[in-house]
Amino acid sequence: MQPTTEQRLWMYRHMVLSRYLEERIEELYMEGKTPVFNMAKGPIPGEMHLSNGQEPCAVGVCAHLTPDDIVTATHRPHHIAVAKGVDLDAMVAEIFGKATGLSGGRGGHMHLFDAAVNFSCSGIIGEGLGPAVGAALSRKMQGKPGVAVAFLGDGAANQGAFHESLNLAAVWRLPVVFVIEDNGWGISVPKQASTAVPRNDRRASGYDIPGMHVADNDVEGVFAMAGEAIARAREGQGPSLIEIETSRLAGHFMGDGEEYRPKGEKERLEQRDPIPRYRQQLLDIGALDETSDAELVERAQTRIEAAIRFAQQSEFLPPEAALEEVFA
Repeated sequence: MQPTTEQRLWMYRHMVLSRYLEERIEELYMEGKTPVFNMAKGPIPGEMHLSNGQEPCAVGVCAHLTPDDIVTATHRPHHIAVAKGVDLDAMVAEIFGKATGLSGGRGGHMHLFDAAVNFSCSGIIGEGLGPAVGAALSRKMQGKPGVAVAFLGDGAANQGAFHESLNLAAVWRLPVVFVIEDNGWGISVPKQASTAVPRNDRRASGYDIPGMHVADNDVEGVFAMAGEAIARAREGQGPSLIEIETSRLAGHFMGDGEEYRPKGEKERLEQRDPIPRYRQQLLDIGALDETSDAELVERAQTRIEAAIRFAQQSEFLPPEAALEEVFA
């Protein structure tokens, strides 16, 4: 399955949009946190997990989805949220903890929720798998269209929830696709030290469902495999599992010293940054030229700057709001 020129530009545009968002968030997050890193300081306190390098996973999958399709994501969610069409103003305001955020600033960057486009994520490892299966079951029982996609990291593939979810999805032939973003690291533990199989797509055979693998963080490879899996789900043929070899260009979280990385690994990954690679690919085939690329980048930057201004100018909830919208 080959993307159209329109789809190629859509994927590239959303990769650029996500990357610039994270570059700006990184700058703002570090305010007040130097020279001694203190996670509690600055305009964005708490943990921050950047997804730069993993953009192909998001755009290659979400290019096939509609707002009615369900996506559950991980604690590293920005690229997926951007590609799924989450409201950027409300998303950035949520990251800043503002009242205009997706959840009034209560959730923060690991707990983004946008019902308008059926997107959610969680800071709990593997947490989105069960809800995605449940959403797919709901669609099937009600005879409604739509598929569910559960994104997870390679570390989450060793959780019990992963195997339970694949089993039920396979037994009930549910319209759900499981997408593993294999960046090679579970926090600071390398995949080969934690996972018995070299590739998690092989685990699909244990549940008699298709297992697919995309090498080298290939945008259009993701697009092709995701298109096949999502089409199967829409046609009532049941679930699929996709594992994508991707790269985490930053640390596990902002402030991570990354001493665990082998010497030279980060430099090698940066040389294979998927955004300039895809840009060059689009230039080579004539889908993009220098002028249209500059215009696309400028529009992305302008949109992100507008979202940041919106967030910065928004108010915090009053202290008493901490007692609202909670379970009694």
